Amino acid sequence: MPSHDELVKRMDAIPDHVLRECPICHAKFLSMRLGRDHTCPKCGYGFRILAKRRVKITFDKFTEIDQNITVPDRYTDEKYRAKIAKAKKVTGLNESVLTGIGSLNKQQVAVGIMDPFWIMGSLGSATGEKITRLFELATRKDLPVVMFTSSGGARMQEGIHSLMQMAKVSSAVAEHSAAGLLYIVVLCDPTTGGVTASFAMDGDIILAEPHALVGFAGRRVIEQTIMQTPPKDFQSAETVMKHGFIDQIVKRSDMKKTLTQLLRLHTKENAYG
Repeated sequence: MPSHDELVKRMDAIPDHVLRECPICHAKFLSMRLGRDHTCPKCGYGFRILAKRRVKITFDKFTEIDQNITVPDRYTDEKYRAKIAKAKKVTGLNESVLTGIGSLNKQQVAVGIMDPFWIMGSLGSATGEKITRLFELATRKDLPVVMFTSSGGARMQEGIHSLMQMAKVSSAVAEHSAAGLLYIVVLCDPTTGGVTASFAMDGDIILAEPHALVGFAGRRVIEQTIMQTPPKDFQSAETVMKHGFIDQIVKRSDMKKTLTQLLRLHTKENAYG
């Protein structure tokens, strides 16, 4: 029987992240069991992933656009600039959303993917600019839009400039809709704050990944406001769907197939009538 000190030594020798725990069902498993899709093998929860990884597991082809748009120089706070530098290094992106033109079974689609590792996918002025340009391009080219949301909401370091992006993007979404074009949203963990209050809920079809947190204000703020304790799962995608805000919950492994079918059904050449 190994001594306590020997066991501690053995534990210290184990590399980080070999063992994972699901934040939803609390199952513990080896990281290799996450698989290509990075989902819990027990409950199907989709772990947070980089935007570039989501491209690889979802689209046949992808061409990035507006990759050089980033936080304006007018924001000079040193702590904020340090966070920006770290986010760029971790994600390989200049802003918290990756935009481009993708392909699903030869169907072209405009794509936006928010990255939860870029200052929690927060909505800044450059984020809003990229998403707005994406919708404008889709409207000009007569393309549907698929947007994967994963965000903590408006970016507090940019104040009112961040909040203005809600109206700015929603306006571009409205013009895209007026042109008779399809907009599909996929709510990923987490989708909160100003993103939920604007373009995340503007979609013609709203999908969500299993157990994604979807809401506006955080639990603590709600409890302090209404002086009550909400149910444990009141902001889970499953509960939000029960109350009519989500059309379908789709496993990450089925997302590519589901999006392909929806796009095929809603393209003009395949429309019924």
